[in-house]
Amino acid sequence: MDAEIFSQFFVQYGAVAIFVIVLLEYMNMPGFPAGIIMPLAGVWAAQGNIRFLFVMLITVLAGVTGSILLYALGYMGGNLFLERYLRKFPKQRKRVEDNFAMLKRWGCLGVFISKLLPMVRTLISIPAGVLKMNFWQYLVSSSLGVAVWNLAFVGAGYFLGDAVLAYLA
Repeated sequence: MDAEIFSQFFVQYGAVAIFVIVLLEYMNMPGFPAGIIMPLAGVWAAQGNIRFLFVMLITVLAGVTGSILLYALGYMGGNLFLERYLRKFPKQRKRVEDNFAMLKRWGCLGVFISKLLPMVRTLISIPAGVLKMNFWQYLVSSSLGVAVWNLAFVGAGYFLGDAVLAYLA
């Protein structure tokens, strides 16, 4: 999907489109890269079509909702999924164990930092659920990480508007 398609969604469906697209991206669904979605939402705000703070609220709520859904997936069925995955890909066991050890060691700080790293930010929620991290601590650290990440991308679109559109075109 390119920038023009997302812009059409924004114009046609407004804030709902932003929420759904960002939610799907935070649920690690293919085809919904934050590098395009968030800056375009910022550009849309800079053009006066929507308020910047409202865009931030929408994107953070969508990101946190997606993170909670993946946390719940890990919490309720993550061990079963993980065992099947490791049977199918036994060479990944060390990497998975290392990730769990990092999360056990760093806890909330590990979740926060992971939310600032591409790829890891959408996947960290499942191991957090599998480890049965305290939900409220997970929610706070995840929300803060989502807010920082989204502010960087939405802010880039807002402040660099035309340059972002030219780059994405």
